[in-house]
Amino acid sequence: MEWNDFTSLTAENMQAIWDFKTKDPFSILGIHPLETDRGIKTVIRTYQPQASFIRGESCDGTEEFDFVKLGDTGFFEAILDLEYKPFFYKLIIKQGDGIEYTLVDPYAFLPVLSDFDRHLIATGTHYELYRKLGANLIEHQGFKGVHFAVWAPNARAVSVVGNFNSWDGRRHQMRMLGASGIWEIFIPNLGENELYRFEIHGADGNLHVKVDPLAKLAEVRPATASITTHLDGYEWGDDLYMKTHWATKVFGAPMNIYEVHAGSWRRDPANPDRFLNWDELSERLIPYLKEMGYTHVEFLPLAEHPLDESWGYQVTGYYSPTSRYGTPDQFRHFVDLCHQNEIGVILDWVPAHFPKDAHALGRFDGTACYEHADPRQGEHPHWGTYIFNLGRNEVKNFLIANAMYWLKEFHCDGLRVDAVASMLYLDYGKGPGEWVPNKDGGNINYDTLEFLKHLNSIMGRLTPHAILIAEESTSFPSITRPPEQGGLGFHYKWNMGWMNDFLSYIQHEPIHRKYHHNQLTFSMVYAYSENFIQVFSHDEVVHGKGSMLGKMPGDNWQKFANLRLTYAFQYAHPGKKLNFMGNEFGQFREWNEKRSLDWHLVSWDSHGKLLEMMKVLNHIYKENAPLWEIDHYYTGFEWIWCDDADNSIVSFVRKDDHGNMILCVFNFTPVVRNDYRLGAPARGAWKEIFNTDAAMFGGSNVGNLGEVWTQDIPWQNRQWSLNIKLPPLAAVYFKLER
Repeated sequence: MEWNDFTSLTAENMQAIWDFKTKDPFSILGIHPLETDRGIKTVIRTYQPQASFIRGESCDGTEEFDFVKLGDTGFFEAILDLEYKPFFYKLIIKQGDGIEYTLVDPYAFLPVLSDFDRHLIATGTHYELYRKLGANLIEHQGFKGVHFAVWAPNARAVSVVGNFNSWDGRRHQMRMLGASGIWEIFIPNLGENELYRFEIHGADGNLHVKVDPLAKLAEVRPATASITTHLDGYEWGDDLYMKTHWATKVFGAPMNIYEVHAGSWRRDPANPDRFLNWDELSERLIPYLKEMGYTHVEFLPLAEHPLDESWGYQVTGYYSPTSRYGTPDQFRHFVDLCHQNEIGVILDWVPAHFPKDAHALGRFDGTACYEHADPRQGEHPHWGTYIFNLGRNEVKNFLIANAMYWLKEFHCDGLRVDAVASMLYLDYGKGPGEWVPNKDGGNINYDTLEFLKHLNSIMGRLTPHAILIAEESTSFPSITRPPEQGGLGFHYKWNMGWMNDFLSYIQHEPIHRKYHHNQLTFSMVYAYSENFIQVFSHDEVVHGKGSMLGKMPGDNWQKFANLRLTYAFQYAHPGKKLNFMGNEFGQFREWNEKRSLDWHLVSWDSHGKLLEMMKVLNHIYKENAPLWEIDHYYTGFEWIWCDDADNSIVSFVRKDDHGNMILCVFNFTPVVRNDYRLGAPARGAWKEIFNTDAAMFGGSNVGNLGEVWTQDIPWQNRQWSLNIKLPPLAAVYFKLER
């Protein structure tokens, strides 16, 4: 007699497993009732093609049984003379090479995801999606293990493969839960630090080996496998900070952001190719931020990415803090220590597009899963990347939950959303015939509008401490207005218009600046149309644009004087502040992600004095409410005189809610103005609190001997005036002393 005379398995059952043609391998494998002439008995089936012999044992130790090897099929079956009642059991497996091991059969377990979970995911409202999809360490039906789940709606079959099953896709085939598109399996007794991927038999007939879209950890590039790790367990020490900081508070508070690329701020001096890890950055970067007086640090994207040269903007692991700098808990500890030192942490976030790397999100299940199928909608021709299909609930859920993940699980204080304009406009970077209009024939992406409003509303409810910043390069209206007022709900927008105008202006030789005076003043026409951040970001010191110092005209002295003047104007202008690392000490060369900043320059006189000026300016900014309390309303700013184009001089006053004022005067020529008369907004003594021309900053030390008094001489439509000495290529701040 043949073995197939004694099995309950059909040829169709076996073929479905062999050929990966079942969406429910649990209906074939595992423990099942078996109808016999003596009643309903128990049958257990397992598919272990690597095994030569298998013995079974109930987990409570009450039953032992042998499996019958069904020829060379890879299937083993045990028919037990027991009334059917599900129980958990171990498989003691012996391989042909003599290796023996024991495992609890994953096919004996019920699904982990509930119907409610599936409903929330389908409607795009599961804001803790990362606790349900991906690889999560859980306890299920009394067993600890790892629950694997992945959304692949058009796949024919999905397996999880890893070092725990010798990367054999036959051994852990997953089940699809109904029509949800979600595949899952719970593997008991599996723990942390297991490498894994998903094998997806696509609708296109091909096998796609993918990393987990919701992996919480990945290998260090160039390796790409996902890694199981814990989500909970870190003990935070920032409770007071989290309870006292919330998003709306920042509008009337100082915000001075230091933008950092974690891989090139500093490198290991003994090994310049080695990145500093988060513990080392905690020891060096946090004290530097605190000493310098910055209020926030903003990191270029920290999600996993394969290519260093992308700076993090080509994301393949949206839920994986990049392993370049250490573990997720090390990053948590860094954020924790920042908060304990009153420093906020902002991350660059990239929901606009994703790369085409074969192991990542693109064509995930053999079809356009996360992206649009039509390349006119689904691809960025300039960047060679895919565009998220924000009209699909599961995709919106993936991204919104990702934002919640960084803000909730890592206590980050905000996200800066990259390339918002590319999301808003259907024709961004595209020519005629290369894009698809919206339902009304226009070029606005309605799905993006809905997505951003949804995201902002959920952030306000679930992460009220966090802010959302738009990098948006057009004049799209109401970016920072609440959704209920017709806006998109961002808290802030980068002021790209001001930045472009000012850098264009400052690069002119001083003698020519009077012909471009409007570039200095135009920003105040629209200054309160949005909540702005005045930025000199990484984008301004790459791709042949030169460093900030390199943009400045003139000889070496004039370059540094112009740069000091530039920063003083930025800090006095309404709006919050951001500078990229290296700006503060006058980095000579363009930024290069492969090298540390040139910190040796700080030992040079001009660079060291510029750094000292930035430190003083940061603290003056932070300690004087007129420079930040009313940043986004016209009552916080008043021109004194903006029409002195011939002398390239502008002056204005900044105010707070308590009547305090700081008078800011800027001379954009190298000519000393010994008797420059200026209208005074109030009578009294005006103390000179900051002068970029001070000798300690590398200047010529022209100043006003500490203070000036108003004179009863009407000037510039004011009752009083000041007669001041205005240094060359310099800014001077005066504070009213009562």
